[in-house]
Amino acid sequence: MVKFVVTADVLPLRNIVLRDNKGIEFCHFDGDNDPATFHLAKEKDGIIYSVASFHDVNHPEINGKGWQLRGMATLPEFQGKGAGKAIVKFAAEHLKELNVDYIWCNARKNALPFYLSCGFEIISQEFQIEGIGPHYQMRLKI
Repeated sequence: MVKFVVTADVLPLRNIVLRDNKGIEFCHFDGDNDPATFHLAKEKDGIIYSVASFHDVNHPEINGKGWQLRGMATLPEFQGKGAGKAIVKFAAEHLKELNVDYIWCNARKNALPFYLSCGFEIISQEFQIEGIGPHYQMRLKI
């Protein structure tokens, strides 16, 4: 089951999956503690194994109301088993109730198959994020 969690709950998984265990201090995103921001997780036996955060941020080049997906992370042993898709689906249903038009993200190149399987479309050329690697901007219409 997907559930709402607090910022502190998503940081350890971001550290492991997205920051190569460089430390929690490198895992905070601008807007994590904004009142509108929400964080989602899936857990098993008290261990959070998949997370994502959603920020009330429009894409600068897309009309309509948008939210940015950040920090999508799933432990390797749980990848490919539907946890991330469940989080995206839950978020899309929640945001649809708030009259949001789309979710957008900066997706790592190696995660493109996942995002495409969730219904996202590529909306940019490939670009680099320093220290992290190649990315694409993607959008999911809701």
